[in-house]
Amino acid sequence: MPFQKVQPEKLSTSVVRQIELLILRGILRPGERLPAERELSDRLGVSRPSLREAIASLQDKGLLTSKAGAGIFVADVLGSAFSESLVQLFSAHDEAVFDYIAFRRDMEGLAAERAATLASDTDLQVIQAVFEKMEAAHPKRNPTDEAQLDADFHLAIIEASHNVIMLHMMRSMYQLLREGVFYNRMIMFKQRTTRGELLEQHRAINSALQARDAEAARMAVVAHLDYVETALTNYKKSTQNEAIAKQRYEHELNR
Repeated sequence: MPFQKVQPEKLSTSVVRQIELLILRGILRPGERLPAERELSDRLGVSRPSLREAIASLQDKGLLTSKAGAGIFVADVLGSAFSESLVQLFSAHDEAVFDYIAFRRDMEGLAAERAATLASDTDLQVIQAVFEKMEAAHPKRNPTDEAQLDADFHLAIIEASHNVIMLHMMRSMYQLLREGVFYNRMIMFKQRTTRGELLEQHRAINSALQARDAEAARMAVVAHLDYVETALTNYKKSTQNEAIAKQRYEHELNR
């Protein structure tokens, strides 16, 4: 029989496995700095030489990177899900915007449903904490901060769904959203009525999650993204009408 004796695992291999899982599960994020060597070796319960061996292995795999004088960081393992030429094509066509919203509606609805049943108490506390930051930011009327918290809220839900493929895929998609490839979310937060509606929609999503009501959580996400789609449609129509009116005005002036 082709059985072999089980060999004890090297300490450095155990460290590699643990850090890999933390990256895979999204607990260690791209750009995040690892603790200093002495602290990390103490927390892992391994010698510093074993830790250095593990770090070197993870660097060879492209999962960690070192910055002179700054320390060891999680590498930017996300990248983009799409080629640069396709990203440029997305940004130039409205069809991609609405397909993106439809994709988010399906994926995030599923993520919210999963999170309501699979999230740990800590996961729900993280979502609650982000929502409380959204509430605190609302009176300050800073569209940049509100847009960032909006993204953080949705990604916290995806993290709480405990599906690593969905997590990394959606993180990549959200990076494109932050860069304004699909639409500039800050435009929405500059509108007074829209800002209030968005906050209440996020409140409904959070309340359903905290109650662990899977169906209500999914429906709240769907309603939210339906609203986003309608708001963007109305915004694009208004800007098109303004452009047409401006052209007519200029035409009249030049007659």
